[in-house]
Amino acid sequence: MPLPIDPRKIPVDVKVRVTTGEGVEITWSDGHASRYDFPYLRDHCPCATCNDERLKTGNENSGASNPLPMYKPRVKAQSAAAVGNYAIQIHFSDAHSSGIFSFTHLREICPCDGCAKAFRNTAKQTTG
Repeated sequence: MPLPIDPRKIPVDVKVRVTTGEGVEITWSDGHASRYDFPYLRDHCPCATCNDERLKTGNENSGASNPLPMYKPRVKAQSAAAVGNYAIQIHFSDAHSSGIFSFTHLREICPCDGCAKAFRNTAKQTTG
């Protein structure tokens, strides 16, 4: 039996602005609007490789570790594609493309304080 989906994690409008480099904009069913720039999404990639790297470094807000982060080139999106009706896959300029950003994941990593309180703190309590 499938798990029920939190209705707040259902998008009603998704814009992926690869050409302009502006990032991803999502309007959710509860009216909230989220904006993600591509470096933020790259740092929050949900793929197994990135998750393992975050566990090794102990930094859950960072993707691959870099001893000199100030010299890290700004990552851009080269392309993006819908994955079914539940996710977006982004091909980044650093040749990384294995992360599939589900809409549930995107709502949970929304950079605003309201979503951090509503989703990330709850997720830590249920998994920790």
